[in-house]
Amino acid sequence: MRKTMIILAMVIIGMLIPMGFATSDTQVVITYGETTQHNANYKNTVDDFFVNQAGVDLKTVNSKTITAGEVNKIASTITGKTYSSSQIYSSALVDLNDNDNLEVSVDKSKITTITGDMYLSALKSAGITAGHVYVTSPVSATGESALAGIMNSYEVVTDVEIPDTVKEAANNEIYTQAEIVKNSDVDADELSKLVDDVKEEVAENNVTDHTTIVNIINNYTITNNINITNSDIENLADSIEQIQNVQGDINSYQTEVSGVFNNTTDQAQGFLGGLFN
Repeated sequence: MRKTMIILAMVIIGMLIPMGFATSDTQVVITYGETTQHNANYKNTVDDFFVNQAGVDLKTVNSKTITAGEVNKIASTITGKTYSSSQIYSSALVDLNDNDNLEVSVDKSKITTITGDMYLSALKSAGITAGHVYVTSPVSATGESALAGIMNSYEVVTDVEIPDTVKEAANNEIYTQAEIVKNSDVDADELSKLVDDVKEEVAENNVTDHTTIVNIINNYTITNNINITNSDIENLADSIEQIQNVQGDINSYQTEVSGVFNNTTDQAQGFLGGLFN
């Protein structure tokens, strides 16, 4: 009897899955930097990384191109930098099928400045809490521009737009840490942990005063023997203060995407569990 019920359940599942189901995975999106998208060799290099690391069938994955204009829209307000269409290499894949928690895998052979922990911290600052993110580039790149693509991917797979204020705050966090790493001998992972610890304390105590945030950062640098300049500390404080100031927008975004993050796997598991029970 049990064998019959299992067979029946499998038949029902087969009937419910539409023909051609495997032709599109709406929970996975790739964003290619426009320089990479327009160069076949570059794109093949990036695609090989995604296939090997994420185990995806690229024929089933949606993709879009991140342009210099999209990157500059955010970058110019933070650093004053502007990028040309020949400078956008970094590419990212977001997989919401892997939905238990947020994870970031970075191609360290190509991404030279931004670490997985830095992306992780910035995404959490933006209210993103689930999915597996993969970041790579066909040539050596800092990885600073990849965050624009990552957040764009989340907008595609969730169909929820991230507020511009939140994007700017998250990108500012990335750029601030990148500049400190490039201009000092501080370890990138140590700096990322310091920022995470400070953000946690600031959030727990709802600190918005700049001087107080500076003092908290100072305490952590002393405790962890991290040597950064007073200017670096001021810039970090500005970045963390900006995140605190957009908490209302972050909370609104989290409310909108909470159902997507929680339901993409739970609904399927509950349905299958009910059939087999």
